[in-house]
Amino acid sequence: MKYIFGCFLSAILGGLIVTSMNSPSRSWISLSQAQGPPPKLTGPRILPPTPLGPSGSNPPVVKDSKLPDQQKVFNARGLTPEEEVNVSVYEKLNKSVAHITTKSTKTDGFFLLEYDTEGAGSGAIIDNAGHILTNYHVIEDAQEVNVTLFNGKSYPATFVGADAINDIAVIKIEEDPSVLSPVVMTDSSQLKVGQRVFAIGNPFGLERTMTCGIISSLNRSLKLRGNRTIKSIIQIDAAVNPGNSGGPLLNSHGQLIGINTAIASKTGQSSGVGFAIPSNLVARVVPQLLTHGHMIHPEIGIQRVYETEQGLLVAKLTPGGPAEKAGIRGPKILRQRRGLIVIERVDRGAADLIVAVDQKQVKSASDFLDYIESKKPGDTVTVTVLRGKEQTPTKVSVTLTASHPSR
Repeated sequence: MKYIFGCFLSAILGGLIVTSMNSPSRSWISLSQAQGPPPKLTGPRILPPTPLGPSGSNPPVVKDSKLPDQQKVFNARGLTPEEEVNVSVYEKLNKSVAHITTKSTKTDGFFLLEYDTEGAGSGAIIDNAGHILTNYHVIEDAQEVNVTLFNGKSYPATFVGADAINDIAVIKIEEDPSVLSPVVMTDSSQLKVGQRVFAIGNPFGLERTMTCGIISSLNRSLKLRGNRTIKSIIQIDAAVNPGNSGGPLLNSHGQLIGINTAIASKTGQSSGVGFAIPSNLVARVVPQLLTHGHMIHPEIGIQRVYETEQGLLVAKLTPGGPAEKAGIRGPKILRQRRGLIVIERVDRGAADLIVAVDQKQVKSASDFLDYIESKKPGDTVTVTVLRGKEQTPTKVSVTLTASHPSR
């Protein structure tokens, strides 16, 4: 009888313990909500760590023969080879990243009321003179730009130059060269899909945050400003968010391979598809920004075209521009007077249809502009057009001039 009663009592106690450990009435308390000493929780007993031996050294470790030797996995800092690369890149480059904040004044279109707006982005120190590389859209229309470095010190920044077409800008701060840690650029044409990359920036204002991933694709097309498309864009899966714009994209050697500039997202936050302007484009633009304050683009003097199945129909020429001087024809404006009213009609049939440049066929406005952009002011290109009702092939030589500042 006693044996039966003991079993019955044990079963009841066991049920109480199970009920207590699985009770849904207990809620988690965050550290910020906790008040006073932590409550004493009942549960399985946790044994203290094994005490050190009499000499103060750790007891011998019994190695599992199936596990690799720890000396082969971890280095002197206790890091795996992959972790060592991550840590080394951050330690080497985080001081090169700048936190950029902007202030500007905008006007309400309806009530004509002025209001202040603030923005934030990232940048990379590119020399000991205090020049900082960033995206143009980070500082666009800003009346005040401030830069915060790794030491927490803030500096007012001055505008140096910008290329709105390629979304690249340079600003400058005054600081002792010994405080500045410039980045080193490398050749982005040697990048490979699958290569490991690191993004350091200030997403959501969280300074010098590093994320890592791989190059997902190369030579992506990204439409930036004025329907201009850059075709050499780097696609990455490293998380980049608002505030990362203008920050450096780095390889495993800690070298700058691009500028993080945009994400593909339906929510405005990272979806694992980010885009960076390649360093080779940066290297071509920045020297001109430092020298002239703007990018000198080759100009052909064709402002707008219509894309057709046969080619590009010239829609508008720059008056007195290179194309018009060379003999490229745009649409004609026909005017007819009817009493006191003058009626204007556009004759697009009189415009030239561009089919090739330097024997290279062009099918889109982007193809045409990309080819012209690859040239320099003073270069001569041969434009092949179909002209008149007979669509006679005609070759026209056009000498490119220098464009006006892009800002």
